[in-house]
Amino acid sequence: MDKFRVVLFTGNYNHIRDGVSLTLNRLVKFLESNGVELLVFGPSIRNPALEHNGRLVEIPSISMPGRPEYRISIGLPARERDELEKFDPDIVHIATPDILGYKALKWAKNRNKKIVSSYHTHFPSYLKYYKLQFLELPGWVYMRWFYSHCLQIYVPTSSMIETLKAHGVEGEMKVWARGVDNELFSPSKRDMEWRRNLGFKNDDVVVTFVSRIVWEKNLRTYAEAVQAAAERNPKVRPLVVGDGPVLPELKSLLPEAVFTGYLTGEALAKAYASSDIFLFPSDTETFGNVTLEAMTCGLPCVVADAVGSKSLVDHNANGYLIPVSETKRFTEAVSKLAEDKDLRTQMSRISLLKSKQYTWDQINNNLLSYYRMIL
Repeated sequence: MDKFRVVLFTGNYNHIRDGVSLTLNRLVKFLESNGVELLVFGPSIRNPALEHNGRLVEIPSISMPGRPEYRISIGLPARERDELEKFDPDIVHIATPDILGYKALKWAKNRNKKIVSSYHTHFPSYLKYYKLQFLELPGWVYMRWFYSHCLQIYVPTSSMIETLKAHGVEGEMKVWARGVDNELFSPSKRDMEWRRNLGFKNDDVVVTFVSRIVWEKNLRTYAEAVQAAAERNPKVRPLVVGDGPVLPELKSLLPEAVFTGYLTGEALAKAYASSDIFLFPSDTETFGNVTLEAMTCGLPCVVADAVGSKSLVDHNANGYLIPVSETKRFTEAVSKLAEDKDLRTQMSRISLLKSKQYTWDQINNNLLSYYRMIL
C-alpha cells in the first residue's frame, strides 16, 4: 500500500517547543515527503512556540492548573469530528493518552480503524516531583487499558519497553528511537571566545545542563552536585541552558551559574560544544534528546541511571550512570572528570562514535515501515 492517510492526535504540537513537539513535527515532515497524507489534531495558542509542519486542526483546550504553559484538550467537538470523518484515515496514531487521545481511541474503535500509539512522556515518573504519587496506581490501570487497544506501540528505547511490560502494559512494542542532526551538533562548534564572553576562563571545566527548567528534570540534584564539585575544584563552573516556569527558583538555588536562557540551532550547538561535561540527573526522560545532542558534540555525560539515559550512556565508557537519589555520586563523577582531562577526551571520543548510530532518516524510515506492516 503505497498511498495512505494517517491522523495524528497529540497533546503538544506547537504551543511548547520540547522533545515531543519537535519529534512529531519532524515525523510529519518526513512522512509527507514520502507521500503519506497527514492530518494533525491537537491544542494550540495564539502565538505558538514553533511554526508547525503539516496541517493542524486546533482542538479546544484549557491551561493546566499550576502549569499554565501546558494545555489540556477538552474533547473532540462536532466540527473537528466532521473534519476527521471527511479525512477518513487508514491509521490513527495517538501520541498522548489524554482526553483527546481517549476520544480518538473511541472514535477509531467504533470505525474499526487501525490504531497505533507512541510513548513520549513517562508521566508516572513526574508524580513524585509534585507530591502526586497517589495517582500512580490508577494511572497505570488506565495506561494498561489504553494501550491494549493499539496494534503497535512505538517506544523510544528497549529499556522503556521493559519498564512498560513490568507494569503490565501489553501489546506489540517497537523501538522508535530519536535522531540527531550530526551537521548541526558537532565538536567543531566549540568556541573559546564564546566561553570567555560568558565569563569562563580557558581552563575552567564547564558543567552544562540543557533542558526546560521544570522540577521534574531533577534540578535540585544538578544544583547540589555541581556546587559540591566546585567546592572540591574551583575550576568547576555551572552553565544552564534553557527556560521554564521555575527558572527564578533555580537561579536562587544556583546563583553562581551562568544562565543563557533558551537557545536553539547554532547557538545551542555552540553551547554544548563549548562545554566540558554534560550533567543531566533527570529520571523522567523516555529517551534523552539532550543527552544525545551532548554526545554528538563530544561531551562525556553524567546522567541518571534511568530508562531514557541508560540506552545512550555506557557506564565508565562515555560517561557515568548514577542512581537518581545519590547526589554524592553525581558529585564524585563530575569531580573525577574535572580532574582528569585525558579521561574526558577518551569519553568524548566514545560519545561521538556512539552518536553516529542515530540518524533521523533511518529512524523515521523504521516508523514508516511499521505503518506499512500493519496495512
